[in-house]
Amino acid sequence: MSKTSKHNWKNKLHEIIYEADTPAGKLFDVILLIFILASIALVMLESVSSIDARYHNALYIGEWLVTILFSIEYIARVITVQKPKKYIFSFYGIIDLLSTIPMYLSFILAGSHALVALRALRLLRVFRILKLARYMGASNQLASAIKSSRAKISVFLFAVIIASIIFGTLMYLVEGEENGFTNIPKSVYWCIVTLTTVGFGDITPQTPLGQFLATLIMVLGYGIIAVPTGIVSAEYSKTLTKKEEENNGEPEKIQLNSQSCQNCLTTNHKDGAEYCYNCGHNLHID
Repeated sequence: MSKTSKHNWKNKLHEIIYEADTPAGKLFDVILLIFILASIALVMLESVSSIDARYHNALYIGEWLVTILFSIEYIARVITVQKPKKYIFSFYGIIDLLSTIPMYLSFILAGSHALVALRALRLLRVFRILKLARYMGASNQLASAIKSSRAKISVFLFAVIIASIIFGTLMYLVEGEENGFTNIPKSVYWCIVTLTTVGFGDITPQTPLGQFLATLIMVLGYGIIAVPTGIVSAEYSKTLTKKEEENNGEPEKIQLNSQSCQNCLTTNHKDGAEYCYNCGHNLHID
């Protein structure tokens, strides 16, 4: 095989695997998505003892078929990029490897059920297939808002902890050990569970005064839930306003495509881009 033909088939395979703008790339992503969902279904069914006992062989064969497919896909991803290490040690590269090796490790390690969690990592690959990374800008704005709110939220949480200790201690004094409030830490635990409106019900106040205090804590809990939401929302609004001011009053609108750089694997380039914005590599080398 000549160097040119070898280069061409690698480019075509790279286009199919890494890009969803072509019919072949879209078909590949759809097939891969089906197999990912099927593999998750196999993991879930295998965890049900009655189903596993009855269909163990079928589930085992199905898992091997999925594993072989993912193994071939992983190898194809490695050989179609110019810098394999870039993919192997990337976030998705590590996820791909960890979600593929459990079946192989089951031959070496006893108790392969402990590796079920690794197989479930395949679900994270849906983010890449559906190209959800293009929405990371919005998540970055939310993260920025949370970061800007950390001082206010820290003060708020500190106040909640103090209130929980005070109310927990009061409930310990009012209810006592005979009603399940055996010590202050356990009473504080009850207060936090009640304050967050979780309400496990493992400890309940029995005296009228204790029930009155519990009612106050429950009502207070609804207000406490709303406070951090308001703080973050206010900061998020400031972040959006700042972004619009930087863009002369217009929201940032950039048309992106799913073309992947064969050199550094960076995606989400602008429509019509000739070169990778990350490494400068030509995106259209044949």
